[in-house]
Amino acid sequence: MSGPLAGIRVVEVGHMLAGPYCGLVLADLGAEIIKIEPPEGDIARNIGPHRVGAHNAYFASLNRSKKSVVLDLASAEGQAALGNIVADAHALVTNLRPSAIKKLGLTYEALKARNPRLVCVALTGYGLDGPNANRPAYDYVIQAMTGIMSLTGDPAAPPTKAGYSAVDNSAGLVAAVGLLAKIVQGKGGQVDVAMYDVMLSQLNYLASAWLNAGQPPERFANSSHPYIVPAQIFPTSSGWLTLFITHDQFWQKFARELGKDEWITDPVFATMAARRQNRERVLDAITRTLATDTAANWLKRLEPLGVVVAEIGTLDAALSSELAAERHLVVQLGDPGLGLRAVGSPIKFGDSSPRYGAPPLLDEHREEILRKCPA
Repeated sequence: MSGPLAGIRVVEVGHMLAGPYCGLVLADLGAEIIKIEPPEGDIARNIGPHRVGAHNAYFASLNRSKKSVVLDLASAEGQAALGNIVADAHALVTNLRPSAIKKLGLTYEALKARNPRLVCVALTGYGLDGPNANRPAYDYVIQAMTGIMSLTGDPAAPPTKAGYSAVDNSAGLVAAVGLLAKIVQGKGGQVDVAMYDVMLSQLNYLASAWLNAGQPPERFANSSHPYIVPAQIFPTSSGWLTLFITHDQFWQKFARELGKDEWITDPVFATMAARRQNRERVLDAITRTLATDTAANWLKRLEPLGVVVAEIGTLDAALSSELAAERHLVVQLGDPGLGLRAVGSPIKFGDSSPRYGAPPLLDEHREEILRKCPA
């Protein structure tokens, strides 16, 4: 492996998304990730209908460059092999339920005799311990419980989940940060990351408004920002446009381009505070004006002025865009002949580039890993 984490060995005992995404982030940075799978494999190997040869696309998106070893951790043989593997590892990350984590000995307390410098990360729904520890926790449930769904979507529509697995991915990133912080500290120990905690922490300024001013968050139409006007999506004569105008100087450029010079001096429109206070009137005027042209044409007119604007597109358009190509975001996994592609690491370094290996076949690296483990 190459990259800043070359030489770091992490054992991953995870399934589906949050734990494997943590391992993926570390693998892209050069860490050796040993994925411990049960005899039937990570259940992600069977999620979704899309396959490329022997590989499942869902599994491949989260497990590139890793090494797979099958162990039955409920058996004495599996426990002995796990102890040998962690003996010279830097960290272990798992996203099993707390009851399973403890039963299978995946905590620092259980493994420190084999490696006192081992960092053990438990990525759970509500924490490794406590009365709620073993409640079922999935992305959908955490979005519901933390208020994210109540904040998302049109106010006249039902509460809405984020369009991707925001909880699992966010928790995986936080777990990676916690794991690396302990490695840098140079001390083994337990890291406890709960998805519930992660998502509440990401509601930062909305939570602060409630905690310090008693202001409950509102859900505005067209994905409007609670404090900034205009900052939302607008319908045009063809397509949807996103505007995010945070400074009055950009507002002035925007108004001039729309032929609305009076908005620059009108006390209802002129300042951010005034626009927020007169939200409905301001947004109605903007909506009527933007409806006179297409989203594509507004983009051509406004973007050169420095106004923060974008046409709402689709995932397929983003993946095939010039920007994605410029940033080298669509990558081949393993041998190009495999024909397996994914979105690459968002972290760029000036002196190294990730090597994107193919996702492992089930138990593919058993001999390699167990042979070199200390007895």
